[in-house]
Amino acid sequence: MPLPSSSTPAVQIQQFYDKGLAQASYAVRAGRQVALIDPGRDPQPYYDFADEHDAEIVAVIETHPHADFVSSHLEIAQETDATLYCSKLTGARYPHKNFDDGDRIKLGTVELHALNTPGHSPDSISIVLIDDLAQTRAVFTGDTLFVGDVGRPDLREDAAVGGHQREALAAQLYHSLRQKLMPLPPTTRVYPAHGPGSLCGKTTSPDLDSTIGKELATNYALQPMAEAEFVRQLLSDQPFMPKYFGYDVQLNKLGATNFEDSVRAVPRLMSGQAEPAAGVLLLDTRPAAQFRAGHLPGALNLMDGAKFETWLGSVVAPDEDFYLLADTQIQLDAVIRKAAKIGYEAHIKGALLAPAAQPATSPSVDVEAVRQHPEQFTIVDIRNPTEAAQPLFANALLIPLPELRERVSEVPADKPVLVHCAGGYRSAAGASIIQHALPGVPVYDLGEAVKEFE
Repeated sequence: MPLPSSSTPAVQIQQFYDKGLAQASYAVRAGRQVALIDPGRDPQPYYDFADEHDAEIVAVIETHPHADFVSSHLEIAQETDATLYCSKLTGARYPHKNFDDGDRIKLGTVELHALNTPGHSPDSISIVLIDDLAQTRAVFTGDTLFVGDVGRPDLREDAAVGGHQREALAAQLYHSLRQKLMPLPPTTRVYPAHGPGSLCGKTTSPDLDSTIGKELATNYALQPMAEAEFVRQLLSDQPFMPKYFGYDVQLNKLGATNFEDSVRAVPRLMSGQAEPAAGVLLLDTRPAAQFRAGHLPGALNLMDGAKFETWLGSVVAPDEDFYLLADTQIQLDAVIRKAAKIGYEAHIKGALLAPAAQPATSPSVDVEAVRQHPEQFTIVDIRNPTEAAQPLFANALLIPLPELRERVSEVPADKPVLVHCAGGYRSAAGASIIQHALPGVPVYDLGEAVKEFE
């Protein structure tokens, strides 16, 4: 369904929302012309939208090189002959037109105006929609302004993605908000690139759009404060950064290959015809109970779920090859496509169905034994530090899941190990990592029973 829009009836704003990545992209349709903003990896939904309205995609705009997903901007431009737009500061290595302060795109009865709004990244832009009566109707804020939050400024510090210090970007964001976005009319609709759960900010609001007036009244980052206080608040308690973020920034500057071609290129291994190569990571995406009942030795249980892409790119480095295992061909195709959304499909050495008989098993936890004698276990808390501020068990060893493979040697082997997170998803992965690293030591996954200890 179209999002509410106060623009003329001939203008439509359509949001496409990917819950797995908490990522929003947009189509702006004016008559039979469409401009896309921050499209996701799969271009088909945008083609379907244009076809439904007998319209032509004429422009694709990137608000910045995204860290958390791979965009289909280049593929769409090549398929439709649409013009690609991004800031001149992006360093894009694909054919494009610069889109910076003062630049505009005519789209039917409306215009799209560029605003340079650095802070989340040095090359971030926002896009203002102005109608034929010169009224500001909407602003597409990318990762600059979210509902109730703003974009994090600490994703470009690595030399490979620019070496920009977080404090300097936070200061730029302070001025971008106050000089470019906050002066917009209060009725201006705000359409951000992310919603709740995104690791590009701390946002928790369930709303996927807002207005400038509402954000001025409720968003902590837009309240009156000195620059130093803004920087301090913004940099505190930011979530962890997945391993794949820098990789996706670089890939988006280059432009990704065709989505469907990339998915089809993943080798499918037929049962009994080919065995996974030794020493290559095995990712078993089945539910934890099935994994515990039998799995290939050394496999990691990264269950398919709502945030599979995020955890895949947090546990596995972008230069690692791996195998994917699932129960059915449909489930296997689904996890391959999720891997492709973060640009990992090229690193899938093979995709295969989980064998019917698998030699390794994992023990089931005795919750009552944990309750009565927690001291008899080495308890590993794999939540993030902000989550673990209130420990559930005394003397638990805190190693966040994204760090566990690198730090697993810190887990003692002198007694059984119990792994927990906040809800059960991560602990399945964590227990399988430790089980592989500590052969002969019982490793238990507390799973969803962790809620009984809160």
